Amino acid sequence: MPIICALVPAYKVEIARLNAATLRAGPAIVVDRLERGHALDLDAAAFALGARRGMTLLQAGACAREAAIVVDQPARNALAWELVLDALDAATPLVEDAGEGLAFLEMRGIAGTAERWIATVHEALAACETIAALPFRVGLAGNAFVARAAALAGDGTIVRPGEEAAFVAPLPLDVLEIEAVFVERLHMLGVRTLGALAALPHGPFVRRFGPEAARWHAHACGRDATPLVPRPRRLRIDRALYGEGSAEREDQLLFALRTLVARVADDVSFAGKRCGCLRLELECEDGEKFEMPVSLAQPTAVAGTMFELLRARLDGHKLAAPVVGLKLGAERLEEGGTALALFAGDDPDPEAVAIALARLEAALGPQHALRARVVAGNRPETRYAYEPFDAATLTRGPGLRTPRAPQDPRGTLAYRVLAPREIAVRLERGRPASVKGRTVLDVAGPWRVDEAWWADALDAGGTPYASDAYDVLLDDGALLRIVCESERWYLRGTYD
Repeated sequence: MPIICALVPAYKVEIARLNAATLRAGPAIVVDRLERGHALDLDAAAFALGARRGMTLLQAGACAREAAIVVDQPARNALAWELVLDALDAATPLVEDAGEGLAFLEMRGIAGTAERWIATVHEALAACETIAALPFRVGLAGNAFVARAAALAGDGTIVRPGEEAAFVAPLPLDVLEIEAVFVERLHMLGVRTLGALAALPHGPFVRRFGPEAARWHAHACGRDATPLVPRPRRLRIDRALYGEGSAEREDQLLFALRTLVARVADDVSFAGKRCGCLRLELECEDGEKFEMPVSLAQPTAVAGTMFELLRARLDGHKLAAPVVGLKLGAERLEEGGTALALFAGDDPDPEAVAIALARLEAALGPQHALRARVVAGNRPETRYAYEPFDAATLTRGPGLRTPRAPQDPRGTLAYRVLAPREIAVRLERGRPASVKGRTVLDVAGPWRVDEAWWADALDAGGTPYASDAYDVLLDDGALLRIVCESERWYLRGTYD
């Protein structure tokens, strides 16, 4: 299987050099930070001076005093590498991202010779001006390890079938990218090249160095059975409306939005996908721009659902000027098809719930749609918590729903927690006799809560808490939960 390796030695250093011409004259070291930093990457010149990856900034600077020190910028590195991977897609659809600076391409089924494949990869990389200046090395072989070794040997190196073992035999052990301690142990045994490693008996070598040594021995023999894992090709669909007048009224804006949604939905359907997120961008006549990401509860390609959700989100936005441009993008695309429940009578409709939540957020603001969750706690007021509600978390299907508990024909009481409010309570024989001037007809309790009583003794810094709770029935029919804390009474809840 022909595999091409596209390699950029010292990738982080080369990206830094693209943005700073002064770094191109001498050795350079990329560190994570200037204060107590460590060397993340370095070029061949800094390596020759004695600097190594993983050294502290002080150690690397002492070894390579002439080297320039650059702080790493991960976002810039990742963006440039995405451009590299996108460019390689032009050579073959099977591209494995092996980490920044290293990619493998499977050329099986691609017409052409080995020389033509390498030329095609170079042409694809040169077509992107942003990354064209990077010093790419491209090598070709029958497996990934030998292809990488070919790229390290020199740009354009081709290892023909059957030549793998002979090609890697004179290479040093560093090509294996193993820990330095193992390299030192092998050097003590007189093993300094891959050919010498391949000559060792496989069984005793693996028993001495561990299971991972089996892979080293195979690589030293020019073999690599690891299959390539092509990266998923990202797809984003967007449409725009510009230069077709302006929308001064709500109905004009909604008409333009409906047209745009229909086009995006057609594109999503044509690609055989479903959309999980929409990103709407509005440009107003006064130059102001708005960006509105909208997540769908269930990925879909239905234009009506997309439009209703976007319209619900627009209800809460007031624009100071007419809209002159619209752009709508479909993101988080998934394979087409919708899972249907066999018995869907009691299933919640995620699309309807999502539209309702969008209207609530448009009216009240984001993160105002909440749901209660039961948590562990001694006090009633600490036995629940609120969390944002997302329609995407709805479970569907009869096997996923929680069975409904049978209702008591006599009815049940619902306890409603209230904000603590101090009230007047009169006691008789140590039990509540009247609350807020109303006679207590019946009383249940007390229920004692005593928390962190050990804090003072252990000097743990906590605040002890103790209370007695009662349920009282008043002469007006009210059923209340009252709590005594530090000889003061509070109304904490009511039963409906």
